[in-house]
Amino acid sequence: MPETLAPVDDIEARGYAHPEVLVSTQWVADHLTDPDVRIVESNEDVLLYETGHIPGAVKIDWVADLNDPLVRDYIDRPRFQRLLRSKGINESTTIVFYGDKNNWWATYAFWVFRLFGVKNLRLMDGGRLRWADEGRELVTALPRYPEGNITVKDRDDVRSRAFREQVLEHVKSGKRLVDVRSPEEYRGDRMHMPEYPNEGALRGGHVPGARSIPWGRAINPETHTFRPASELRTIYQEEHGLTPGGDVIVYCRIGERSSHTWFALTYLLGFERVRNYDGSWTEWGNLVKAQVEKP
Repeated sequence: MPETLAPVDDIEARGYAHPEVLVSTQWVADHLTDPDVRIVESNEDVLLYETGHIPGAVKIDWVADLNDPLVRDYIDRPRFQRLLRSKGINESTTIVFYGDKNNWWATYAFWVFRLFGVKNLRLMDGGRLRWADEGRELVTALPRYPEGNITVKDRDDVRSRAFREQVLEHVKSGKRLVDVRSPEEYRGDRMHMPEYPNEGALRGGHVPGARSIPWGRAINPETHTFRPASELRTIYQEEHGLTPGGDVIVYCRIGERSSHTWFALTYLLGFERVRNYDGSWTEWGNLVKAQVEKP
């Protein structure tokens, strides 16, 4: 491990509500050949996996694997079950996600798996960047596993997912909405993140009443790992008034960055009712007569 690499505090010492959901890079290294663990890489860059990945890791392509090719929605239960079985995932398998961009697409895949009721999910803290920074091995060899036997449930679109009707109700009732996009997107100066094509919506701004809390604030930029619970509470609760028992909806542009905030609030701070609006700004910013707010 490089001597100049910023150290990482133990996950158990950070005060999280559910520390068991996060695992360290060392934990993953110790379980590379564990038959009851399946490591899953999910990236924004869908070609990155092929350039090198954690030994034994399988790929989940957020475009080709999780999304329906015709309807803007996720695949149905039979296709999702076939996908997981094709990756060698069994009923007893512990699934560990990681990916690029400080895990924002890994948490997106994690969130979709939870919609289908899949249990035994973990996230490798620090993601692909931390693994690489530590000088750990990346390989191009593609793993092969026997077909798994997992059975998945019908997708639950109620507990952790929000649709525009629920967002409209949130606006009317004054409940908490969190916009996790960049400040430029929140202000309406851009339709997408800086350094990305400025596309995706006809109108810029944010959902009325939404608080601006960029998703990346939850991450320590030096280590790529999550900040301790005390710092997360300062950001979400003290600065913006969110409460663990409140009804919170998070959104971004297509639901991927907001899944990262959903994860932090749900598992690290123990919030009881957080939903991800995956329609997000590509839907809201194109809705006829939808109210838009700018600072």
